[in-house]
Amino acid sequence: MPTKNILKKQPHQSAFANLAVVVSSLSLMAGGAWAESPVKMINAEAAKSAITTVPLRNNISVLEGSGGNIGVMDGPEGKFMIDAGIAVSKPRIEAALAKISSKPVKYVVDTHWHWDHTDGNEWLHATGATIAGTPNTVKHMSTTSRVDDWDFTFPPFPKGGIPSVVITKPKTFKFNGQDIIVTPVKPAHTDGDAFVYFKQADVLFLGDLYWNGVYPFIDNEHGGNIGGAIKAVDVALKVAGENTQIVPGHGEVSGRKELVEFREMLSSIRDNVAALKKQGKTLEQVIAAKPTKDFDAKWGQFVINPDFFTRLVYQGM
Repeated sequence: MPTKNILKKQPHQSAFANLAVVVSSLSLMAGGAWAESPVKMINAEAAKSAITTVPLRNNISVLEGSGGNIGVMDGPEGKFMIDAGIAVSKPRIEAALAKISSKPVKYVVDTHWHWDHTDGNEWLHATGATIAGTPNTVKHMSTTSRVDDWDFTFPPFPKGGIPSVVITKPKTFKFNGQDIIVTPVKPAHTDGDAFVYFKQADVLFLGDLYWNGVYPFIDNEHGGNIGGAIKAVDVALKVAGENTQIVPGHGEVSGRKELVEFREMLSSIRDNVAALKKQGKTLEQVIAAKPTKDFDAKWGQFVINPDFFTRLVYQGM
């Protein structure tokens, strides 16, 4: 995949974008297995990637450079974070937080259990932060979890890294003069996703329910599925207005228009794959039929390539 196109997708060059350059030089072995686990490659990139701070509204910022995008809201009561990044980024995340202000981190909300969003939980908890997440996020972090698509087995997280506040229904945190609404959704990217809306600022953090300009990973092994992913975007679109700043799990901050385009891409490819599957075609035959071809030029130039995404959609039906 052309690296120049990859870097256009992420001008701030997060660890995930840098990883794309690494992955572009590798190939999958027979049967779809990675020559090396992407988890190891992402960690290696995060260990050397700079953290870039992107200011939004109302003292809210995005930190890029440690796996998934990290949200930070600063104010008199302290900092409120969305996701925690990868633990190897700790020194650079600490420095970025200190540049925002000297206030401590009081809360971290995990949008889902994947390590590129939660690996930093433990050190943030050690500094005094309270961690929050959905029941299935807690479940997967509390046990050994194998992701075959990444060729990696995650051991249980340390106790301090597991959410102690469990969110089973929409919950509003009143913090720094903001209403911060955390909304769990039905199985989508995983079986334990949630998104976070800063009401007064009109800023929406979607975690990996939304990947801006690139094909997303869907964790079928842990309850995710393409149909649920589309429905979760529909829920988010009911919150997002014309001026809402929308932060994806991976990719640039965008608006409602880009989220609608993401939803249309998911729906069209789902329909294409479903039609082929209904004809009795095997996974290999569906991949060969190129059901993503109308979208590959824009969406297929990243880590999740067209064939990989086709497989995720097919297996999630």
